[in-house]
Amino acid sequence: MGRVLTIPNLISFARLAGVPLFLYLFLVSESYGWAVAVLAIGGTSDWIDGYLARKLGQVSRLGELLDPLADRLYILATLLAFTLKGVLPWWFTIALLAREAVLLVTLIILRRNGFGPPPVHYVGKTGTFILLFAFPVLLLAWATTGTLHTLSYASGWALALWGLALYWIAGFLYLQQFATVMREKSA
Repeated sequence: MGRVLTIPNLISFARLAGVPLFLYLFLVSESYGWAVAVLAIGGTSDWIDGYLARKLGQVSRLGELLDPLADRLYILATLLAFTLKGVLPWWFTIALLAREAVLLVTLIILRRNGFGPPPVHYVGKTGTFILLFAFPVLLLAWATTGTLHTLSYASGWALALWGLALYWIAGFLYLQQFATVMREKSA
């Protein structure tokens, strides 16, 4: 039980709880300021849990599973909610979901052949971090007017497009790892 209730894992559990909270604040109560705060905290805590796990010597298999799960849920929930409300265009959502679909197929094939998921690549972590940073900035742009809107809109889209590019670059790196594993298995 000591390896479950670590500080980094508790942060990851809190991040997971933040997903439905964000959806409620954004879609139901339309409390956009609080939704921005939840997204910002969820995005920055992504880095904090991993840092603390390494710093405190509390790296665990559960933490290795919770962290990417929280990332994926934040991204998926934010994408769908933002697309429904018109914060993001459909093409952006489709571009991110297509990458996830491709990697899901490779993961299923790897599992069926007795392999685990490929190791997380720093390019993917960087892309995820940038996307999780871009989302609250885009929401801020959507919910404001004037100079704050203009600055948030420009910086939010710069971050979102940069994050999308890194997300796809990481996807190609994962596909290379997948191809290598499958080639070695068939050799």
